[in-house]
Amino acid sequence: MGRGRVQLKRIENKINRQVTFSKRRSGLLKKAHEISVLCDADVGLIVFSTKGKLSEYASDSSMERILERYDRYSYAEKKMKEPDLESPASWSLEHAKLKARMEVLQRNQKHYMGDELDNLSMKELQNLEHQLDGSLKHIRTRKNQLMNESITELQKKDKSLREQNNVLAKKIKEKENELAAWDEQQNNELNSSCFNLAQLNHDLNVTCFDQPQNLSSSNIS
Repeated sequence: MGRGRVQLKRIENKINRQVTFSKRRSGLLKKAHEISVLCDADVGLIVFSTKGKLSEYASDSSMERILERYDRYSYAEKKMKEPDLESPASWSLEHAKLKARMEVLQRNQKHYMGDELDNLSMKELQNLEHQLDGSLKHIRTRKNQLMNESITELQKKDKSLREQNNVLAKKIKEKENELAAWDEQQNNELNSSCFNLAQLNHDLNVTCFDQPQNLSSSNIS
């Protein structure tokens, strides 16, 4: 004789209800993980207990991305169905969705900062650790990219400055050679002038010496 269908109804015993919730929640999270891995699907699962404790599971992509994807899909569906956005029911539903999303974002932000971790299960902590590791990996990759770009830019500037220094050094060497040649030319011209003056003085002295002798010879005659 087969088992009859178990009637689903609220468990009245508080302890039994809590134990059942804990078991079913773990099974539900496990199933969500399995369908994500086996079927390569993006899965987002959110469960609130009667006390308001949140349990969630997100596949490799973060819960925020899954919610954004859901919002885009829902928005496209609404556009196709052309709902009455002016109705109070539509505004209430949109407000509730935005409020729930804001709560998820605020809670995740606290978790990323290391706050309010006491109520998280081992699986939730592992998912959070995985997300943080992925974020740190992206941050380090971007930081290393910026550092490499900065180093490359500094190397280019250093090369440019070296080339400019070489050009300036070459120009200074050329100016020094020009000044040395000019000084040598001036010295040669000065030496030539001095030689000409000395020759002129010598000729004058010889002329002055010959003139008295000629005068003496004339007087004797």
